[in-house]
Amino acid sequence: MSQGLVTASYIVAAVLFIMSLAGLSKQESAKAGNWFGVAGMTIALLATIFNPEVTGLGWILLAMIIGGAIGVRFALKVEMTEMPELIAVLHSFVGLAAVFVGYNTYIDHGDMSGAILNIHNTEVFLGVFIGAVTCTGSVVAFGKLRGLISSKPLTLPHRHKLNLAALVVSALLLIWFVQVEGSTFALLVMTLIALAFGWHLVASIGGADMPVVISMLNSYSGWAAAAAGFMLSNDLLIVTGALVGSSGAILSYIMCKAMNRSFISVIAGGFGTDGASASSGEEEDGEYTEVNAEDVAEMLKNSSSVIITPGYGMAVAQAQYPVAELVSKLRAAGVKVRFGIHPVAGRLPGHMNVLLAEAKVPYDVVLEMDEINDDFDDTDTVLVIGANDTVNPAASEDPASPIAGMPVLEVWKAQQVVVFKRSMNTGYAGVQNPLFFRENSVMLFGDAKDSVDNILKAL
Repeated sequence: MSQGLVTASYIVAAVLFIMSLAGLSKQESAKAGNWFGVAGMTIALLATIFNPEVTGLGWILLAMIIGGAIGVRFALKVEMTEMPELIAVLHSFVGLAAVFVGYNTYIDHGDMSGAILNIHNTEVFLGVFIGAVTCTGSVVAFGKLRGLISSKPLTLPHRHKLNLAALVVSALLLIWFVQVEGSTFALLVMTLIALAFGWHLVASIGGADMPVVISMLNSYSGWAAAAAGFMLSNDLLIVTGALVGSSGAILSYIMCKAMNRSFISVIAGGFGTDGASASSGEEEDGEYTEVNAEDVAEMLKNSSSVIITPGYGMAVAQAQYPVAELVSKLRAAGVKVRFGIHPVAGRLPGHMNVLLAEAKVPYDVVLEMDEINDDFDDTDTVLVIGANDTVNPAASEDPASPIAGMPVLEVWKAQQVVVFKRSMNTGYAGVQNPLFFRENSVMLFGDAKDSVDNILKAL
């Protein structure tokens, strides 16, 4: 393949990646967006492998076969509920790759000298730093989402000063690394600092902020890939990294806005770092009313308007299929049924949308929080299926709550609220939900899938 053909292939791949992002922005076009991404990556891989400047083709193909086999196995094995942690661990691989690329180009940088070598060394240093932070930060995020690491924030003494010290020392090491034209010692020390910094940065953030952290790490992985592109003089890697980095940053901003958080406050500690408030304990703070499936079926029969607000519990129970059947049955009976989706429901943006699309729920009845929040006043019954923190009235009514100010689905304004839960335990943020003890709220305990199946039978 000629160099001109490689360049043309890279341009086509870059356009396909942009089309992929555009397609993924809407449910209706998401499938096409995925195929654009697949096509772009296939072209990019072929163009890179058959680039006349590339050597060691046998080793590259061997690595691709091994990596591809592992990727296919995990993609087939992973459950939809495990998608957030899968994404987190994939980000760690991107960061680790950037570290390896950095060390490789540091060891073998050709005949560079003077200003060109200084620029190259700066690229190497920054690429390794971003990659190392992304690697360990993503591993911690994976551990928190997987339950291997406590979702509570790690609060070391003077933790903010430790983070600042890590950045200052790394900046000084960068100056040293450039001035002495590549000090191996400076690069190694910085790598260790960056690995520890990435670990501590994410460990200090509470579980409720993990969706923002995953998005943030997505952005970091993009910039790590872009840095690798500069080190390898690969234009497509730079473009792709910039696309991922910028889109991840935009998504982080959107999610922070949806949770009434500032990006800096998330990085600085996240939820639950100011001490527990009266509403954040695990103790119950009132009496709740328990109902059975037959009672809920009767409520739905007498309702003209129903809103369903799903959460992570629906994903765990794989209740989306009976929920879709319930929606179909109610709509056939003339009941107006819609879904209210919180931006971070399911610990990942779009998680609930994907589950509902998987169950063939019509797109036009799936509405975002901002689109449906004003409609709860005129709603007869709300079914809260496996959601907790995203429907917590303490966010708007209790200034002392750790989630105070976070926009939530205002389900308590409806005539009747039915909460599907396995137990009275708190949600992922570890904050008690006063919704459970309201006069217009009732609790339906058990597995969400079994509960919906029983309601269907009663209907």
